[in-house]
Order: sequence, then structure tokens, then C-alpha cells
Amino acid sequence: MTPYRGPAKTAAPDLLICSGLDPSGGAGLIADVRVTSELGARPNGVVTALTVQNTTGVVNCQACDPEIVGDQLAFLMTDIEVRAVKIGMIGSTPIAKAIANALHLTSAPVVWDPILYPSRGDIALTDSLFADAMLALRPHLTVVTPNARELAYMTNLPVTDLASAEAAGRALAARLDCAVLVKGGHLATDESVDVLITTTSRDELRTARIPSGEHVHGTGCALSSAIAAHLAHGRELLDAVTLAKDYVREHIASPAHPGRGAPAAL
Repeated sequence: MTPYRGPAKTAAPDLLICSGLDPSGGAGLIADVRVTSELGARPNGVVTALTVQNTTGVVNCQACDPEIVGDQLAFLMTDIEVRAVKIGMIGSTPIAKAIANALHLTSAPVVWDPILYPSRGDIALTDSLFADAMLALRPHLTVVTPNARELAYMTNLPVTDLASAEAAGRALAARLDCAVLVKGGHLATDESVDVLITTTSRDELRTARIPSGEHVHGTGCALSSAIAAHLAHGRELLDAVTLAKDYVREHIASPAHPGRGAPAAL
């Protein structure tokens, strides 16, 4: 019998994913796993919510048991040293608090894509106590990546163009004491303009707009997961965001068509 030699060594950094389950695979945990694996990280993760959806839209959502999520994370993180964390849909404020409690076990950078509404469907994906969820996660966040609608909701400020989006982004950066990636994909601009904002800096990333790219499903999940993967490899935040934007842009240009509905980034 071969003697036990201890845990296997791996060059791929471990990355923790906390997100909802999209059965179509276009977004959520399945897409996050694809992205992080493609970019050389080793995904670990928990499911925060179950959704009823296909490529045509989301019709129902059920948050998972926050106690189970908390136990999963605590047990996992006393064993595995994660190098970055990606949070997607939290499902409920109690789940956000369970995640926040577990994050005390790591100093790894945390990327949060605060998914509040589906791009294809008209149901809320969190509860009415979202401000408490933001407060719980605040001490752990490195960067938040809201879309225009989420940014407006999180700040209670109008987001109608790039200038108003930047103003809201600065307000959110101050509120959460972290970086905010203001995404211009759904803003009416000639180019795709993203702005990485902190309380002391502003970095603009401009690329040519891909026609109909705003209709591709799962781009927000892919972008935030790619940022987390690059952070797990030890890159600085601006480099991670730049590389992630290039990665997602390639997928938007050649999306998958798994069903009758929207194309998917992956």
C-alpha cells in the first residue's frame, strides 16, 4: 500500500465562490467555475440560492438555508487557504451575514457582483434588508462590480449616463470603503467605458463597443469571476480588472447559444 504523503500540492490558487445556481449555466456558480478554471484558479464554493430559469428568463428564486451556508463556509475555510473570493447573488441578508462571518477566516481579496435583479425576468433576487447585507460585507470587500441598475439601487442616486454613474460610484466607494467598478455596458455611450473608482483614484478603461453585447447573458458574472481569478494569482486590482475586461470582451464577441433565449458569454 502506498503510504500517505499529505495533501497534494497544486499550482492553481484556491478561489472561493459564493453565488446562486443558474441551471442554464450561463451565469451563477456554473459560469463562475468555468471562468475561474479557464484562468488557472481552483474553484471552491457554496450555493447561496436556487433559481428556476433557462435561457429565456428567470421565473423563481429560493434562497438557501443561511445556517447551512455558514457551516459549509466555516468548515471549508478551516481547511483550505483561499487566495481570492468571488461573491455573486447572496440570496438573502442572513446569507450575506453568514458569508461575512466566514470571511473573518481569510484576508484574501473579495470581489462582489451584487446581483439584485435578473437581466431576463422581473423578480427580486434579494430581500428588503439589503442595506444590512451591505453593512455586513463592507469590512471584507476589495471591489464591487454593480451594473447601472444595481448601482442606482445601492446608492439611491440616479444613474442615467456615465457622469451620473461615476458620481454614484464615488458615493458607493465611500460608503463601502472599497473600490467600485462602474460598468458602462448598459449606458448609452459610443464606446464601452468602465471606470474603476476608489476614494482617492479614478482609472478609465475604454474599448470599442461590440454590437448587441449588452444582450449577452452572464457577462457580469464572468467579469467579476475573472477579476477574482487574476487577484488570486497575485495581480494588482487595476491589472486584474483590465485583464478581466479583455477576457469577457472575447467571449461577448463569440457567445454561446445554448437555447432559444439570450446568448451567453460562456
